[in-house]
Formats: sequence, C-alpha cells, structure tokens
Amino acid sequence: MAERTILDLFRADVASFRRVHLTHHLPGETRSLSSEQFLHQVAWLAEGLARAGVKAGDRVMLLCDNRPEWHVVDLAVMSLRAVDVPVYGTLTAGQVTYQARDSGAVAAVADTDAQMSKLLEARDSCPRLRLLIQVDGAPRGGVTALSDVVAEGKEPLARERFWRRAEEVWSDDLATVIYTSGTTGDAKGVMLTHGNLVANVLAAAPRVPVERDDLALEFLPLCHVFERMLGYVYMWRGIARAYCSVHHVADLIAAIRPTLFAGVPRFYEKVRDRAIERAGSSGPRAALFRWALGVGRRAAHRRIAGRTIEASLAAELALADRLVLSRIRSAMGARLRCCISGGAALSLEVAEFFHAAGIRLLEGYGLTETSPVIAVNSPAPGGLRLGTVGKPLDNLELKFAPDGELLVRGPSVTSGYWHKPEASAEAFDESGFFRTGDIAELDDGGFLLITDRKKDMIVTAGGKNVAPQPIESALARSPLVDAAVVVGDGRPAIVALLSPSEPEVRRVARALGLGDDPLPSLVAEPRIRDIFAAVVHEVNGGLARFEQLKTFRILPAPLSVESGLLTPTLKVRRRAIERTYASLIEEMFATR
Repeated sequence: MAERTILDLFRADVASFRRVHLTHHLPGETRSLSSEQFLHQVAWLAEGLARAGVKAGDRVMLLCDNRPEWHVVDLAVMSLRAVDVPVYGTLTAGQVTYQARDSGAVAAVADTDAQMSKLLEARDSCPRLRLLIQVDGAPRGGVTALSDVVAEGKEPLARERFWRRAEEVWSDDLATVIYTSGTTGDAKGVMLTHGNLVANVLAAAPRVPVERDDLALEFLPLCHVFERMLGYVYMWRGIARAYCSVHHVADLIAAIRPTLFAGVPRFYEKVRDRAIERAGSSGPRAALFRWALGVGRRAAHRRIAGRTIEASLAAELALADRLVLSRIRSAMGARLRCCISGGAALSLEVAEFFHAAGIRLLEGYGLTETSPVIAVNSPAPGGLRLGTVGKPLDNLELKFAPDGELLVRGPSVTSGYWHKPEASAEAFDESGFFRTGDIAELDDGGFLLITDRKKDMIVTAGGKNVAPQPIESALARSPLVDAAVVVGDGRPAIVALLSPSEPEVRRVARALGLGDDPLPSLVAEPRIRDIFAAVVHEVNGGLARFEQLKTFRILPAPLSVESGLLTPTLKVRRRAIERTYASLIEEMFATR
C-alpha cells in the first residue's frame, strides 16, 4: 500500500522479524530490542498515554538523548494523532520553558533526572503541562516513570488498537513542531505534517544507498530533523539501527561497527584531524600517510567521474590501502561504506579525505522547514560532484530570486510556523515558494551550490557586498581554528573573531615549549598569535582586496552551545557573538 504517514513507515519496519533490531550503546553497556519488542513497547506506550488523557492534537515534548525510547515515544505519540515536540538536551531551563509555553504542551518525556529538572522548572509557568514522564532513574513527586505508563497500557488488545488508530492518522495531520535554532532571535516552531515528512523520505531514500544487512548508527541528536528524517528512511527500509550519544560516538564507533551514518561537517573534520595528527607532520610515517592519501584521492576522482582505474594505479591503491587507508576505516569500525554530511558546509578537503580512504561521503542540503532535504549527492553514476550539495530532489521546484536567494516549493515544505502567522507569510513569496535565506546556484550539471546566507551578507561602508561564509570556512580549515566569525557590516573594513581549537592550540604550545598554561594565556602568547596570523595571511591571499581581513582577534575560549554562542546544531549565533564581544570588535576597528 502507498505510504501516507510515519506509521506506515513503521509498519514496514516491523514487517519482518529481527532478533536485534535496535541497540542502545553506552560506555561499557549495550541493550537491544527485537522487532517484536519494539512494536510492543510502542503499542503499550500509546495505550498508556491514551489512558493518561493524551489525545489528538495535543503536543508532547520529548527531551531525550538518542536511544530506542526516542522512537518509541515518537511513534506512540503520533499514533494518537498527537504532535511530537522534540527538544535539544543542550537547551537551558529557560529555553525549554519557552518551547513548552509556546507549543502549549500537555505532556513531556525526559530521559534523565537532570533533564526532568528543566521540565519541572517549566511546569511552574506552563499550566497546560500536566503529565511529566521520566525514562531513567527514580522519578520525583509529580513525575511518572515511563515503565509505569507502558505497564498501564500492557494489555492483550493494545497492539490491535495501535494499528487501528494508525489507520485513522491522515497525511495532512500535524506530526511535529520542531523549534529552529534561533541564530538571530527567539526560536520558531516549524510545523511539519506526516505528508511533509513522508514525501521527503520517499524522495530522498533513493539517494541513500541502504541495503537490507546495513547497520545504521544514529548519533546526531534525533531532535534535529536531519537525523530524524534519515531514521525514518532506515525505518522504511527495515534495517537494524544502533543509537549512541554524540558525546560517546568517538569512543564507541569502532566497537559498534556501523555501515552508514550521518554527521555534521565538524564531526568529519575531527576524524580527519585525528588521522593527520596520528600520522605526524614529518618523518617517514607522515610521508607514507601523504603518499597513501594522494593515491586514494587520484583513485577516488576516477571512480566519481565513472572512469576505470588503470592497473598501475590499482596496484598502488592496494598497497596504500593495506598500509594506511584501511587503518583509517578501522578507526570507525572497518565496515563503514557510506556516510552523509549535512547541517553546514563541508569543505572539499574533508570530502576528498573520506573518498580517498574508501568511504563515500555524500553531502546534502536542506532546512527544518523543508523536512529537511532539498538536495543531496548520490553514489549512483553521475550522481556525485564534490564541492556541491548534490542535485535537487525530483519532487521539488526551485527558482532563484534576483539577488540569488534559493526558493523552494513542493510536498515536503512546511505550511508555516506555529502560532506565528506574520512570520509564516513572510517566509513565502507570492507564488508559494519558500524563501530559504540561502544564496545558491545550479552548475552546468544541475548540481546545487550554496554560496552564502542572505541574512549574513555584509555590506561594507564602501558599499561592497561580502559573503562571510566562504571566508569563515577557509579560516576554519586550519586545525587551530574551531570556528570563525567575520564582521564588517556598515564598517570600513572586514575583521574576524577566531574561536580556538583548544586541543590543537595545546599541541602547538607543547611543541613550542610553552607548557600547560590556561588557554587565554596561550592564545595571548606572541608565537601562538603569529601562527594564527599566518592562517589569516594565507586566507587573505585568495580574497579580493575588499574582502581581505584587516585584523583579527583570538577569543579566550572556544564558542560553545553552553555559552549561548552556538546553536545546538553548532551554527554560530552571529548576533549574540557580536553583542558578547562588542568591545573587542570596537577595539579592532579602532586600531586597524
């Protein structure tokens, strides 16, 4: 039958039995569910929530790390025609309160006592929030254990009732409200229906090389629509999944041994940086590493172009793989054959590194408002072009505004923002195309290139338009630079704030004999600053004169989610950074 809702994808997921279907990985511990147990947990929880008064249209918050219970709650809530409101675990109590109040949530599920504390604080100013459920630990007064809600619904007809309710869910029913990261202001709740999400799954799935015996690892937060949509792709294909926290993935991935996963560019950059660091910067080992990567890169470019690898290169590749490239794959479990990058721009150097190592890294692009995929590369012949985000999905219409902004229309595009009619109206043009806010273009092969964020465009005092993102990406290619923020709107020049990568700064400091001083002292050291200055000088060499950075400052601490200067998806909160470091910015312009 035709897939209409997320519950239809779930039906496909549990149609054939797997003894190990979902596995939760923690340091020193694993826990698995079979297909039958997964179905029963969802059906019993749905029945328990219904008995607790959750009904169609109600909003249910989900504040939970990646684990099978995330999908158990998600599916149970949607089967009642209720609305899932996922929440990032990194949000403060105040931010959680805002989302609870704005969404009008009547129930909320948290996985730990620490996360439940945020909901208990929110409840005082959210009178509709009456049912709090905790997954792990002993719940406090006024909080119910998830196991108790499941037990309440554990009765012989729960499974039959679950599927009967699922048939009553419609494609245009609201499935979820996802709050955007809010880089410039309060988060807005993006409304996505079952039809929006399913349309994106069905259109994007052919681009994702999923096979029946795959093991997909889900470590990006499931409250992010990118990982969530891919989870539904895995569900529709009925493959086994492993879950772990983004905080534990580096330690667990070799033992999990996934065959595919999704990540953000910063994850892939760290994998590459660690491999380069282990190889060293000089000596025979470093030379061997560089040679092997060069061989792998040449072979990868031939594969991507659909050309044969001649015998001499194949022989070199076999040796390079045995000596170096296979070890890169072993660090990620040795079985990884494909991974997907999204959420931000991926540098060409990082993409080439993975392809050289024999791992297909497919970059894509999308927004929460588009469920999310707009375009993605594919491993199919002619479907991959490095440096692009791939070809647009077949069920989407694209057009470009006179200033280059990409506009999109199609079945996966949101109808607007929760209780924000004015913002919803502003998000669309007169023909119903959604304004992405991104400056983009299509190349001669129909591949999409994202060149900048429209709202971030800098107009200098001299009237020059400067796209900050390419400059920031170039700066962040240095292992020393964790992130960069270019400033200059309305100013006579362009300057930059550089967020330091503490591990790399400390490595360089040790090499210079500077000891283990606090980070603010290290980045103020003239020899460290000179190395950062060399990075800036190199980047300036590739820029037009009006784009060049006149000066820079190294921040005393890396930007972080906890400081409120990065979004939960690790995007810079440009306005917040400019406010926080206003005096430092003024100093740069005063002394340039």
